[in-house]
Amino acid sequence: METDIDPRSLIGRKAFDRAGHKIGTVDEVYLDDATGVPEWAAVRTGLFSRDAFVPLEPSTLEKDTLRVPFERSLIKDAPDFGVGRHLSPEQELQLYHHYGLELPAAGRPEAPASRSDKDRERDFGKVAGQDE
Repeated sequence: METDIDPRSLIGRKAFDRAGHKIGTVDEVYLDDATGVPEWAAVRTGLFSRDAFVPLEPSTLEKDTLRVPFERSLIKDAPDFGVGRHLSPEQELQLYHHYGLELPAAGRPEAPASRSDKDRERDFGKVAGQDE
């Protein structure tokens, strides 16, 4: 996906699976902690449903839509971590495994060793569109 796109512009876009079936609407965009590049999108899968995390790489933007190159059933079965919170390195690893994606070049995401579990629970990290 284009890395120079404003992640806030993704919010509200319709998302479709590889067969062209509508998945839902992009609710939030999550940035890579190290690079600030958009990495994951939370897609609201229905009125009373939940948000499903989808990888922005290898997804593509086509006109005003996000095309996610996976089956709708796989997307809807993605681990549910809730939205509005920072994705932990362990959660990101689960998502990479769920989608069968290779880990980024930097390798396996790891939490800083100096931080306790309690500190990580309070870490809300960066969600695109939120002021620091």
